[in-house]
Amino acid sequence: MDVVAFTRQLVDIESITGNEARVGQVLQAELDHLGFRTERISVGTSFNVFATSSEQPKPAVVFSTHMDTVPPFIPSSEDDTKVYGRGSCDAKGIIAAQIAAALRLRSENIYTGLLFLVGEEKDSHGAKVANQQPRGSRFLVNGEPTENRIASASKGTLRVEIIADGRMAHSAYPELGDSAIDKLLDALNHLRAINLPGDDGFGPCTLNIGMIEGGRAPNVIPDRAKAHLLYRLVGPTDKLRRDIEQAVAGLAKADFVLEIPFVKLRTLDGVPTMLAAFTTDIPALTNWGDPLLLGPGSIHVAHTEGEYVEKNQLHEAVDLYCRIAKQLGS
Repeated sequence: MDVVAFTRQLVDIESITGNEARVGQVLQAELDHLGFRTERISVGTSFNVFATSSEQPKPAVVFSTHMDTVPPFIPSSEDDTKVYGRGSCDAKGIIAAQIAAALRLRSENIYTGLLFLVGEEKDSHGAKVANQQPRGSRFLVNGEPTENRIASASKGTLRVEIIADGRMAHSAYPELGDSAIDKLLDALNHLRAINLPGDDGFGPCTLNIGMIEGGRAPNVIPDRAKAHLLYRLVGPTDKLRRDIEQAVAGLAKADFVLEIPFVKLRTLDGVPTMLAAFTTDIPALTNWGDPLLLGPGSIHVAHTEGEYVEKNQLHEAVDLYCRIAKQLGS
């Protein structure tokens, strides 16, 4: 397989979360053409793609990553060293490298599975559905852009909505109203002052105030306001949740809308390591085996207008995935 050409082919199929069906169809058709046994795992109106070799329908090692991308769609291009476009490193180049590795391993009578998932960029819904239908694998090699280093851990995520209520009034008479935005700003200042936990080996927990919304008009005292927060986790959240609730008490309420736990991961001798400060599908795939995390490309360019993957990293990833599968199976 030409991993560069296939990466570009996949990038040129728009597959923003919720619209993965076309790329799933293309992947299934290509895997069928390459002689794999494929099946669809239904996920609402979409589907995951699972592939194996007929010689080993329950492989010990499964390569996995996601088919969806963040918006906006950016078609592919390339120069001498890089492939550009939305999903080039996150994670369509990884799909191409994993398929190429599975093909090479099959030629050496080593049989691995392939699991390509929907919904990772939103809520890992595809992974959650797949987790209810495990296939007996002992190891899951998950692909995300780690520059071909193996992750020793992946930070978790806690998404929180801070909601303040007030009372509308004419802005000429603020004493007759109760500003929800003022309350929200005070609550956010209290939250920013929290001493966040850390871990000597895995770094600090961090906070991003990603969105603020509220109000009616400049001449109306606002009766509503909301902020969307995201914490990157390096441990349990019991104390952090209590601290958040105490910080906003009397000003707003905290709704905890999503948590993906911090996970420590398996590493292998001889493979350079890194800490993944981002989250993955791994916490939602606990029934698919002992997880490992690595792939070509840099997370620093994922989700950007200039997203790219280096061609040499794509080829190195094929070698690395083959090496890891052999190590795990020995």
